[in-house]
Amino acid sequence: MVESLVSLFERELDRLENELRSFRSSNSLWKIEAEISNSAGNLAIYLIGNLRTFICHEIGGFDYLRDREREFAAKNIPLEDILNEIQLLKEQLPLSFNKLDDSILNDIYPVEKFGKPMTYGYFLLHLYGHFNYHLGQINYARRLLDQA
Repeated sequence: MVESLVSLFERELDRLENELRSFRSSNSLWKIEAEISNSAGNLAIYLIGNLRTFICHEIGGFDYLRDREREFAAKNIPLEDILNEIQLLKEQLPLSFNKLDDSILNDIYPVEKFGKPMTYGYFLLHLYGHFNYHLGQINYARRLLDQA
């Protein structure tokens, strides 16, 4: 199961990278209109921060201090900087998962979220679904707001 999670997260990070590269204009990464309340750029930064916190830091032991407020407040960060963060995540994520094996998936994850304890397996599946939800928002924002 751990190997499958690594493969799925790596695939979705590639999709995030491709989605961001597909924007015709880097300015469009930061657009907000109508009912879209978070820009694609902010969502990308948020997704990176989320995985770096809960997988790379908590499981992998990598040094990372999350600034969640900045994830939603930052504007006009160069695309290349975001892509560099994705690359770092692509390097740290498999190394973090290497510290897990299938036997730990039923153990309690060390950080309590949602007001109750949960297993590693449950939380990792949650993170994967959560990532895809916001990746879909980025795709929608690109198609809606990134018109020539």
